[in-house]
Amino acid sequence: MNENVIMDIARQTLWLIIKVSAPMLITSLVVGLIVSVLQTVTSIQEQTLTFVPKLIAVFLVIMLFGNWIITEVRDYAINLITNFSYYINIS
Repeated sequence: MNENVIMDIARQTLWLIIKVSAPMLITSLVVGLIVSVLQTVTSIQEQTLTFVPKLIAVFLVIMLFGNWIITEVRDYAINLITNFSYYINIS
């Protein structure tokens, strides 16, 4: 296994992580921003107030995108396992 193959596997893995975590991260960011604006408008400065809406929103996104996330990770794992002999035989 040479360095190019290792870098390609690492690149694919990082891209998969970014791709499947993006819906949760973006949702958490948007909900946090909305709650922060509401806190500023109402002058309520409670730090724990953003936690529950973010938690609920992220759970909803996981319920909506869970099948897609599992499919993407499964396809990546199948691809990695299928090409395992190719990765070992490269000199």
